[in-house]
Amino acid sequence: MGADTVRTPPADGAGELRREQRGWYAYDWACSVYSTSVLTVFLGPYLTSVAESAADAAGYVHPLGIPVRAGSFFAYSVSLSVIVAVMAMPLVGAAADRTGRKKPLLAAAAYLGATATTAMFFLDGDRYLLGGALLVVANAAHSVAMMLYNSYLPQIAPPEQRDAVSSRGWAFGYAAGSLVLVINLVLYTGHDGFGVSESTAVRICLASAGLWWGAFALIPLRRLRDRRPAAREAALPGFRQLAATVRDMRRHPLTLGFLLAYLVYNDGIQTVISQASVYGSEELGLGQSTLIGAVLLVQVLAVAGALTMGRLARTYGAKRTILGSLVAWTLTLVAGYFLPAGAPAWFFVLAAGIGLVLGGSQALSRSLFSHLVPPGKEAEYFSAYEMSDRGMSWLGPLLFGVAYQLTGSYRDAIISLVAFFVIGFALLARVPVRRAIAESGNPVPDRI
Repeated sequence: MGADTVRTPPADGAGELRREQRGWYAYDWACSVYSTSVLTVFLGPYLTSVAESAADAAGYVHPLGIPVRAGSFFAYSVSLSVIVAVMAMPLVGAAADRTGRKKPLLAAAAYLGATATTAMFFLDGDRYLLGGALLVVANAAHSVAMMLYNSYLPQIAPPEQRDAVSSRGWAFGYAAGSLVLVINLVLYTGHDGFGVSESTAVRICLASAGLWWGAFALIPLRRLRDRRPAAREAALPGFRQLAATVRDMRRHPLTLGFLLAYLVYNDGIQTVISQASVYGSEELGLGQSTLIGAVLLVQVLAVAGALTMGRLARTYGAKRTILGSLVAWTLTLVAGYFLPAGAPAWFFVLAAGIGLVLGGSQALSRSLFSHLVPPGKEAEYFSAYEMSDRGMSWLGPLLFGVAYQLTGSYRDAIISLVAFFVIGFALLARVPVRRAIAESGNPVPDRI
């Protein structure tokens, strides 16, 4: 089978492609609930409280005999999950490309993550080690599954459709996150009326995300198809495979240039998402209900933002639309710097700005990268992309923390993140994407 056949199925399979695309959207609908309800809203505060209940008089827990502040346990668990994912993704990605059996690997990763998330129902009392272990498994499995999921994009959508297909996928994910978060918040805020404790309500919310993930993952696993690889080679061990992928990417410097630009501006995006609640609570003095409401607003508007930016990309091209979104991110941060304390209405305006550019900038980055991947290496290259998305976003939080430490002001910390969007804009503007697509061996769309 030729490389072009692997990348873009013939036109007479258009109906089958649409069926696969709908199944592909369903996986974002399935797994995004984990990101929203578990990782963003409920697990951090709850696991921290469980660790605090197990802490000694000095406030430390001792996993494997190592003294760790209870308040840092969640962050360290997330970091460990990233390390596990970074080790696994290159190996799994190469195996997927070389065997052509992505779907069994996607099923294994998805159901491992869904099972670990569902098991969080048993996270009570002082079982902080159980919570940390389940978080590491669920988060690493989620990252591996997302890498495999993303690698389907070049195979299920011809070049001229990828911006729209990728944007719809993000929109489905944000829609599911919004829907389940509303249900969870009803249970959480009204737990007494439902006859359960606050702790039990949180554990139900955590477990329900795993059940949702597992149930809706059945749809893509029924509709997506495996494709025969162009060549069969033996997969290399973990970091040897990562090194081989990096060596291969050096043969495509323009693809590597885009990935560098994405790494920089995505680091800024991820830091804004993770630190906005800290900024709202510590600098602006806002309550938990306001912060959760702002998260919900971001989810809802990200649906509209992803679809709108997908349409803009059809007119102006993905690269120009992403560059425009980076300008919008910069203006949003500048506005955030001047937000008055104790004014939740303005914080919701800030959340609306984030929501409108969040989904689109991520969706179009994914679709643009899909054009830059050499044929037959989708999963392998998307493992590097996913590591940029999840494994390399450490510099932004570090800069945020250092800026606060030096100035004592969260306003100075939040404005420092403008650097990521300015530098990312400059790096992306320098990438000649049409030449990059041609040099990667792919057809160049009329508008990109």
